[in-house]
Amino acid sequence: MGYDSIGQLTQAITPLDEVAMAAARAHVDRLTKPPGSLGKLEGLAVKLAGITGEVQPAFRKRSVIVMAADHGVCEEGVSAFPAEVTPQMVHNFLAGGAAVNVLARQASADVVCVDIGVNAELSHPSLVQRKLRYGTGNMANGPAMSREEAEAAIRVGAQVVDDAVSQGVRLFVTGEMGIGNTTASAAIMSSLTGVVPQQSVGRGTGVNDERLRHKIAVVERALEANRPNADDPLDVLAKVGGLEIAGLTGVILGAAAQRCPVVIDGFISTVAALLAVRMKPESAGFLIASHVSHEQGHRALLQELGLNPMLELDMRLGEGTGGVLALHLIDAACRIVAEMATFESAGVADGGHGGDNGEIAR
Repeated sequence: MGYDSIGQLTQAITPLDEVAMAAARAHVDRLTKPPGSLGKLEGLAVKLAGITGEVQPAFRKRSVIVMAADHGVCEEGVSAFPAEVTPQMVHNFLAGGAAVNVLARQASADVVCVDIGVNAELSHPSLVQRKLRYGTGNMANGPAMSREEAEAAIRVGAQVVDDAVSQGVRLFVTGEMGIGNTTASAAIMSSLTGVVPQQSVGRGTGVNDERLRHKIAVVERALEANRPNADDPLDVLAKVGGLEIAGLTGVILGAAAQRCPVVIDGFISTVAALLAVRMKPESAGFLIASHVSHEQGHRALLQELGLNPMLELDMRLGEGTGGVLALHLIDAACRIVAEMATFESAGVADGGHGGDNGEIAR
């Protein structure tokens, strides 16, 4: 498809299909069970219908899009790991040895790794090479990138989605790799929501108390140095964001434009989701929250987006790992709609509920 501007991309996003949602809700209520008794799976089935326009959608091809980039703010010592880990982990993804690869194989999902801004020369037949620059600038001293670079990174994410859709992919999971990206994500969260860095900054790769205090101070410096405009999400992204965060924002907007569900992973992915929703509120309808991570700020971000996560496993790895685990629940919701008998087809009395969505006596 290709998008010449963010405006063209956001204009392609339309609201959920209310007719399909109503039909899915009516079908779910006729299944052989008390109304509402399958909990979040029922709501998920209805949402998937609204996204796709199909009462019985199926997602045979799905992809985890792992955006990889480096962050200049690592110069400030904000991570327990050195920046060299970013390209090393990209090679690990490409070799199939990372946690997301293992979990994706279990969930029959492909892992697509995109170099959008790694500070190293990378070459591999399976690597999607879309490098815009060799890492961002140090946001503690000035803008992480230009506004044009942020917009270009969003368009890269949307194009990766378009390319996957042309290959039959209809379901996406957001993943990322970038040492220092929890620092950038915390700065974006504070900029867009107004929460202080003490509430948005978490331990990331596992920094100790002293390093955590330093990380908070670095985010405060970045916000003071750049003064991002909360009413202009692209300004926030350019000044205190990251190339992989921008890429994921594009993945989310691109998936919404293609009417595909996008499963968001942890803190960094959810920051990208918040950026996408601030750019186009209708994109919120295409988001599925996989889990709530152990990273401080993630639960508040999900609440800001009005999203209810399916899992709580104390994870904080990123890469798309929590998102891939949620694919099993999406498959379950789809199979319930497609395979479960209705009261009519099974010849079972419906107990007089008549499709009522009220409380069930226990």
